[in-house]
Amino acid sequence: MKTLFDQPIPAESYVLKNAHVPTCLLVEQLSVNREDCLAHVDLFVTDGKLERILPAGVSGGFENYIDLDGGMVIPAPIDMHTHLDKGHIWHRQPNPDGTFSGALQATGDDRSAHWTEEDVRTRMEFALRCAYVHGTCAIRTHLDSIPPQDEISWPLFEQIKSEWADRIDLQAVCLFGIDRLDADDHFLQDISARVASHDGVLGAVTYMVPRLEEHLDAVFHAALDHGLSLDFHVDETLDPSACSLRYIAEAALRNKYDGKIVCGHCCSLSQHDSGAVDQTLDLVARSDIGIVSLPMCNMYLQDRHASRTPRQRGVTLLHEMKAHGIPVAVASDNTRDPFYAYGDLDLIEVYAYATRTLHFDHPVSDWVSTITAAPAKMIEFDGGNFTPGRAADLVLFRARNWNEFLSRPHGPREVVRDGQAIDRTLPDYRELDT
Repeated sequence: MKTLFDQPIPAESYVLKNAHVPTCLLVEQLSVNREDCLAHVDLFVTDGKLERILPAGVSGGFENYIDLDGGMVIPAPIDMHTHLDKGHIWHRQPNPDGTFSGALQATGDDRSAHWTEEDVRTRMEFALRCAYVHGTCAIRTHLDSIPPQDEISWPLFEQIKSEWADRIDLQAVCLFGIDRLDADDHFLQDISARVASHDGVLGAVTYMVPRLEEHLDAVFHAALDHGLSLDFHVDETLDPSACSLRYIAEAALRNKYDGKIVCGHCCSLSQHDSGAVDQTLDLVARSDIGIVSLPMCNMYLQDRHASRTPRQRGVTLLHEMKAHGIPVAVASDNTRDPFYAYGDLDLIEVYAYATRTLHFDHPVSDWVSTITAAPAKMIEFDGGNFTPGRAADLVLFRARNWNEFLSRPHGPREVVRDGQAIDRTLPDYRELDT
């Protein structure tokens, strides 16, 4: 019999009694809000769906229930920036010095030597099993798309997307350096067509290259021609001269682009003066760009120098962006590869890490939206909040408040999909030995 915290699930219809949920994720606000941004509620689950949410105690004598004893519940989180094709290669290709340049070289070497269909499938599926056990319900992954790798990874991703459709919703973004457009006149058209055929997202890594404006216009035109959303890796450096985020916002306005745009990283913005920051963020807000920060990877790579303690955090200005009305999120990014040696695609770990790094506290406010409602909106996924009538895809915790939750992010939790508890056995790393 399936159980939740050792309590048997009593029937197809039951109540999760005595729960605490983030008020910012309630579609129907209740008059039970507390100062710590949690509401004390009972959640009614019927035939795998979240039927309704009522103030705690209203369920009264309902016979089929599980008492959570004040434990917290959140909707299944959404990981909007990952690299499933790179993940779990550390055991055979570590980063020699922990730097960004070392990561580029090591990953390129590993891709050339090992990234067959079988190899990429094995590592992708391992990563997805980890994410599923931790509670994630949707993932956007970037796929290295320089030929000939695109001919392997994109058709394979389409297969895996179909195979995992009832567990994790998947999206893919093509990934290439913007300067590739200097040397290949046909590449952008070819990759845009491939991405469109797989219902994917057009993306690129932007740096301060001589023809940046021209290349950005070409990418926006390709997106408009093929009806594609955009997702860029932006200014992943602490070099204060890097300002391609501003160039992207200007290109969006110049090309009258009205699709979804996401920019990830944006680390160098933290090195700009307040005037330049305000100017850039005004443009970003006007162009309706969403920002995703990758705190674990950025803290690992940025300001790394041999035998010297890092001085700078390497994360972007999420508080200032939020104040400008810009949508913001956090995500996992790389996992056990040369760009980030650790991680397990656990968004609860990411959120706790982000809270400590980016000061998502005092008050906690609605920052949990950065792994739920905000990414759902940015990548157009139907989820991320407590909507009656939607599938009961939830993560339940023994932690009763934010302090307990953030102090012990790896503490006891249960993952519920369609109202039923899943097996939370993580895959063994030994499966990757071959």
